[in-house]
Amino acid sequence: MLANMDKRTSPYAALTKRLVDSVLAAPGHTASQLRRAILARAARLGGRRDPADQPRDGVPAPLAGYVDKVALHAYQVTDQDLTALQQAGNSDDVLFEVTVSAALGAALGRLERGLSALRGETSPPDPLSTTWRGGAQGKS
Repeated sequence: MLANMDKRTSPYAALTKRLVDSVLAAPGHTASQLRRAILARAARLGGRRDPADQPRDGVPAPLAGYVDKVALHAYQVTDQDLTALQQAGNSDDVLFEVTVSAALGAALGRLERGLSALRGETSPPDPLSTTWRGGAQGKS
């Protein structure tokens, strides 16, 4: 699963995989595919670069703005943001899972970019965890 992870960060590979799997693969109130799409979108916003042939995402428009806000400016999320999403039919459990997926994606994107910068690379060659890339690669 984490075969692409740099050997210098391998002590954390199992922990990263466990964290990502617990967010994406565990049963929840949102579909695993939606959590994967949210994580991937937030990771791109956090600095991860996807290959050109990677599909964009399948995050529904009502959630996309919230995901972007969590990934880029989490400190700006307000009660009004959550109330609007609740009024649109999202439960507290759904919003929790969306928030966790977005925060984790942004964190992984930033971590990848930071590790890449420390190695003197212009962009990360591979994601830290291939389990969250979506598509066939994400189904392990």
